[in-house]
Amino acid sequence: MNTESQLSEVAVLRERARKHVEDGAVTAGYDADRAQVLRLLNEALATELVCVLRYRRHHFMASGIHSQSVAGEFLTHSEEEQGHADELAARIVQLGGSPDFSPDTLTARSHAEYVEGGTLAEMIRENLVAERIAIDSYREFILYLGEQDPTTRRMLESILAVEEQHADELADLLQGVAV
Repeated sequence: MNTESQLSEVAVLRERARKHVEDGAVTAGYDADRAQVLRLLNEALATELVCVLRYRRHHFMASGIHSQSVAGEFLTHSEEEQGHADELAARIVQLGGSPDFSPDTLTARSHAEYVEGGTLAEMIRENLVAERIAIDSYREFILYLGEQDPTTRRMLESILAVEEQHADELADLLQGVAV
C-alpha cells in the first residue's frame, strides 16, 4: 500500500488550515460526531466528579483497624480522579464545547453512583463497583471513537489504565478487610 498517496500536498494543508480558523484544533479532518463526543465527554466528566466526591467522603469517614492506610488510598484515588476530570474538561473546551460542572445534574449524568457506604468494606466495595463501571464506560467510548478522534482516544486509554489500576488496588484492599 502506498501511504504517500494518502498524504495531502503542503499547499492543500495550508489552504485548509486557513478555513474556519476560529474552530481551533477542530479541523476538516476531524471525523467524529463532535456533538456526540462532547456529550460522552461530559458524561465521563460527571462520572469522574462523582468519584472524586465519593472518594473524598470515604477518605474522611474511614474508620477501623485498617482505616488509616485505606483512607490514604481513597485520598490518592480522589486526587487522580480530579486529574481525570481536569483532562476531560480541557478536551471538551479544545473541541469547542463547554464542560458541564453543574451540581444540579451531576449524578444524573454520571455513570457511577454516589453511594456513601457505612463500613470500610462497604466503602471499598462501592468504590470498586464505580471503578468497574468506569472501566466498561471508557472501553465502550474508546471503541466508539476508533480512529475518528485519536487524541481523545489516547487520553481515554490513559485514564482507563489508571481506572484499571484503581480497581486492582481496591480488590486487594477488599480482601484484607472483614466484609
